[in-house]
Amino acid sequence: MPRTRKAAVGPGCTPFDLPVELALAHPVTAVPSAGDRRWFEPKADGWRVCLRTGPRAAVFSRHGTDLTRSFSDIAAAASGLPEAVVDGELLAVKPDGSLAFSLLQTRAGARGPRPRETFHVQVAAFDLLSFAAEDLRPQPLAERRSRLFEVLPAGGRIWPLPTTTDPEQAKRWFGSLGGGIEGCVAKDSTQPYRPGRRSDWLKYRVKDSTSAVVLGITPGATPASQGAVLGLPDSRGRLRPVGVSLPLPPAVRAELASRLQPAAVELAELPGTVGGLPGSPPVLYRPVVPTIVVDIEVDAGQLEFGRWRHRPRVLRTRPDLEVDDLLPR
Repeated sequence: MPRTRKAAVGPGCTPFDLPVELALAHPVTAVPSAGDRRWFEPKADGWRVCLRTGPRAAVFSRHGTDLTRSFSDIAAAASGLPEAVVDGELLAVKPDGSLAFSLLQTRAGARGPRPRETFHVQVAAFDLLSFAAEDLRPQPLAERRSRLFEVLPAGGRIWPLPTTTDPEQAKRWFGSLGGGIEGCVAKDSTQPYRPGRRSDWLKYRVKDSTSAVVLGITPGATPASQGAVLGLPDSRGRLRPVGVSLPLPPAVRAELASRLQPAAVELAELPGTVGGLPGSPPVLYRPVVPTIVVDIEVDAGQLEFGRWRHRPRVLRTRPDLEVDDLLPR
């Protein structure tokens, strides 16, 4: 992501160059407690975007990629709004109101909406970085959120996410919109907008546990960086790779080392999509005899394109389970 540079400020201009570095939330393992200054927002399952509204509307990914052509429908909706820079989440909404992250990927590289799409795209906005020529990032969140409603009318395709000061209310959002609300983000309403990891935002994502089969081990620069290639059987019992784990905990790594049997001498390769988003590099791994079942912690979302979208965490081995126990029923 390029560093923000000082840009000329004038009528109809944003006060900084785009793309701009966005604030990143710090993952936490429990919903933060309530506080006098703490606000909670739903964490929607979409693509993080920086959106410039107004006549020169543009859409940028978190990493600075220009997505304006692929999401020209959002740019068109944004062009009729006052000139501003909005931070938010790009969502694919199905006719029943549920969210589907995987459908966003069908727009990758496309020139706008595809014929006969079965969904429409919206932006759930949660912050306002500038309004006209005014840089709002130094202002407290409460002020930025108030100004956000000046930019976004009710009922549009670009709308502000709700907030609450009650963590119990935040928990009631979990799993709504067809499972598209995957957690919450807690923020201090008095703080300015801090790009990158300097942010004080806290992100809690709901986790589920399930089981998978170890198909192989990624080499890793050190043993501590090794992960497991994970698989699941289809209805005929054929194993297919569904993800690459985070680095294995030391105890799990030691137990697997004593139980796994190599299945080949040479490294094998899987498409990068198995271990991350499209465009990720291929995954190299050492195949093993696929008989060891492990419990894993995964995001609450379902398999997308036949894989886990976020890397699972291996929790423990399951010597009491066999591969056939994981057959779909």
